[in-house]
Amino acid sequence: MLRLSKLTDYAIVIACHCARNPQALHNAAEISSSVGIALPTVQKVLKRLTQAGILRSERGAHGGYLLAAAPHQVSVARVIAALEGPIGLTECSLAESQCRQADGCDIRGNWTLINRAIQAALEAVSLADMVKPAPREIPISLGALHAGLR
Repeated sequence: MLRLSKLTDYAIVIACHCARNPQALHNAAEISSSVGIALPTVQKVLKRLTQAGILRSERGAHGGYLLAAAPHQVSVARVIAALEGPIGLTECSLAESQCRQADGCDIRGNWTLINRAIQAALEAVSLADMVKPAPREIPISLGALHAGLR
């Protein structure tokens, strides 16, 4: 099963919280209370999102965090990469030298294709999309996605 870490899930929740009111400063305690994530965890995630340039912080008594760009400009892929590093399903998706079987592997190109499709799908979803009510069905054509990757 492919699964994001709990910390990455929290990062998306926290980034979406900030995206709902992107001009406002959000402090860690307010975010923790609003989203129901423990304050130390929120602080850890805020630090990582700030280091990645997704959030910016303002110091002071009335300081806090806000998105560094408009919600429609921040992709879910960027938030994931801030916590997980580069998105890759297999070791060879990121670097050839990581896998001992790379020289004789005849499906490596297919893993690359799958990885690019997942990356493109995650890049196509912004924080602005995430804060909208979810559609009943996701209108995605894998054929169209596949054609778009070529």
